[in-house]
Amino acid sequence: MILAKLYRNDTVLILIAIALGLSLGIARPELAIQMKPLSDAFLGVIGHAVPLVMFVLVSSAVAGFGERGQKTHCAGRVLVYFLLMAVLSLVTGAVVAMLLTLGLDAVSFAASTPQPMRDLPTAVLTSLAQIIGHTVILPVLLAALLFGLGLGWAGDAGEGLRHRLELLVGWLLKALRMVLRFAPLAAFGAMAYTVGRYGPASAWPLLKFIGTVYFACLLFIVVALGSVARLAGFGLFRLIAYIKAELLLVAFTGASVAAVPGLIERLERAGCDRRVVRLVLSTGYTFNLAGSNIYVTCAAVFLAQLAGVAMDGTQVLILLLIALLTSLGSTSAAGSAFLTLTATVAGLNLVPLEALGLLLGVERLMKCRSLTNVIGNALACVVISAWSGALDRNALREALVPRRQAAFPDTVAGKR
Repeated sequence: MILAKLYRNDTVLILIAIALGLSLGIARPELAIQMKPLSDAFLGVIGHAVPLVMFVLVSSAVAGFGERGQKTHCAGRVLVYFLLMAVLSLVTGAVVAMLLTLGLDAVSFAASTPQPMRDLPTAVLTSLAQIIGHTVILPVLLAALLFGLGLGWAGDAGEGLRHRLELLVGWLLKALRMVLRFAPLAAFGAMAYTVGRYGPASAWPLLKFIGTVYFACLLFIVVALGSVARLAGFGLFRLIAYIKAELLLVAFTGASVAAVPGLIERLERAGCDRRVVRLVLSTGYTFNLAGSNIYVTCAAVFLAQLAGVAMDGTQVLILLLIALLTSLGSTSAAGSAFLTLTATVAGLNLVPLEALGLLLGVERLMKCRSLTNVIGNALACVVISAWSGALDRNALREALVPRRQAAFPDTVAGKR
């Protein structure tokens, strides 16, 4: 009986897989490196499913909102919230990087030297071209938005198609859950490869960069996201504890979108409006990636300092503007943040693109990036549901309060 319960517990299975991968990476690093295809295959399936899943979720959510005014108001709130989080995360990454990576010795990246920094219009156009060239998510989301709006405005004529769309959402989520049954295997492969391939990092600058990104993400979670949660009337760390299984899955597979089915179920159970959850999660996995934003600005400042370029206030402002634009091309797929960084560096033109090769070795260690993205989007669902008057506070309280505390409310109240 106990073994059967453990087998059905995703958290336990992933922890076992992580322990086995860690052991193999330490004991047999050569064999552990060969486990990489296990995680790559899982990420490949998830990555190919992203455009279809996002299209169906966005169009279903938009079509499901009642009157046109309700759609407009909810979309406006989502836009304002996402823009605020994007600016805060980009600034956090740049400021923390400038404070913590000072004193790095300049290195020569390549025989070529970086060209003078472009003017802002040229940099923005270059970055826009990079975005269009490396992502299909933006066109997919635009098509989904227009399709959902069309269905909503069609009224009774589109009712049948809306119903079929709802059924398709259910089928897709079931299919994703079936794929996620292989998550422990992917976690084993990812952990074994990472430990076997890298071991302890040897280069001090890269270690400092890793520590800087992790610290910046932690600071953003505690200060920015924690403050937003308090304003909304609940504790952020209780929400984090509530979605710990999804966070664990993301941490050891590197695929943020792998948490979507579990997050949808948990957030709806916690009192968030179903339509808000689907809209916010699906769009948030492209437009609300705070962890990826922090990584991009941290990396850009790090590479500039390593190249011996002292950025002034104007250059930092241009970096933030370009990063704000390139962040629109991010997705939750593994490796997308590195592509966004490439577009940012190309637009900034402070260091040669060859410098990005330094960061390839630590790409798989940037787990804080994906975790911050997931926490930020889960929080956004609760906050925007509350902002829209569509949050069941009682359900939220029951979901977030620990069972032991909920079982003895009088005792807890007495201690206070």
